[in-house]
Amino acid sequence: MSLITTTDELAQACQRLARSPFVTVDTEFLRETTFWPILCVVQLASDDEAMAIDALAPGLDLEPLLQLMADEDVVKVFHAARQDLEIFWKLSGVLPTPLFDTQVAAMVCGYGEQVSYSELAHSICHVAIDKSSRFTDWARRPLAEAQIDYAIGDVTHLRDIYRELSKRVAATGRQSWLDDEMKTLNSPSTYEQHPERAWERYRTKARKPRDLAVLMELAAWRESEAQARDVPRARVLKDDVLIELALAAPRSVEALGNLRAFPRGMERSRAGGEILAGVERGLARDPKTLPKIERDRRNGANVGATVELLKVLLRQVSEESGVAGKLIATVDDLESIASSDKAEVPALSGWRRKLFGDRALELKHGRLALTVENGRVVTLEWKDAEAPNSAV
Repeated sequence: MSLITTTDELAQACQRLARSPFVTVDTEFLRETTFWPILCVVQLASDDEAMAIDALAPGLDLEPLLQLMADEDVVKVFHAARQDLEIFWKLSGVLPTPLFDTQVAAMVCGYGEQVSYSELAHSICHVAIDKSSRFTDWARRPLAEAQIDYAIGDVTHLRDIYRELSKRVAATGRQSWLDDEMKTLNSPSTYEQHPERAWERYRTKARKPRDLAVLMELAAWRESEAQARDVPRARVLKDDVLIELALAAPRSVEALGNLRAFPRGMERSRAGGEILAGVERGLARDPKTLPKIERDRRNGANVGATVELLKVLLRQVSEESGVAGKLIATVDDLESIASSDKAEVPALSGWRRKLFGDRALELKHGRLALTVENGRVVTLEWKDAEAPNSAV
């Protein structure tokens, strides 16, 4: 175990690691006070060695590490990779590839939803992870020995977890399922922060085209401001204030200052002026050019009841297949399926359709029944049910 603090040490280590079929990777970062994550430590391990890289060491050039992450001959193994991948994307504009995410693989192999690294280490490696250094200040130097040991521990057991899950994925013939999930993680669009799309997080809050138009402008302004200042979005405007502004659409300094949640005095600042300008741009938008506002699907006739039945079916399919329900279909997927047989959702395409989507449509149209046998939910083809009242 070692701590790398110089570019020469890093280059030599990466040359050695590049000869391995895979490397396990983890990062320690901070983003409590910033928009973009601050990379503090990177941990790497192969079969032969494990190390931590002090990403904040003076004069350290991370280029050898970035080249290793782009090496197509070395599988990069992460657990819950998304935030780590965002860091590498921000650093180099290149995503680590090929990629294996043990959390996703575990969901495919019957370990439930969003299983933690420590849970997998306990289940597969039969070790308990010491979490005492988890919430330490990773930006403070020098790093304590306990911090370094903790950080490196996050990639050592990951080697055995990777081997075991790889075997299980292969044994179940689900490699293509895992590959589909890796495509999403390896897509730049997953990590690109486009201000013009920031409103999508709050799309259910807008009930009228005017609300949506103003929300789109103000969410884009807040996103751009947060990125430019490198501060969390809430440091610019909290979510509830953003929504209140979109719904109230104030058009004067006085109206802005009279909003209950709006920070006092901000209405006369540069930001206040830009917010008012954003409101005006929103109000000037042609409603015909706006995205369609999605009404609550559950308000449709019988849709709510259908969604509840689909949830039961999803749970049954998840238990039967050993695949986490969240990976098969989301609640939004179920609501879309309840509303339309041709809904463009993942649950109605690829392996998910074969596993769940087709059965979901059969249940929706009365060709599949749900019943209980020995305390467990099972499915029956409707023609096999003895009588309609035997179905649940």
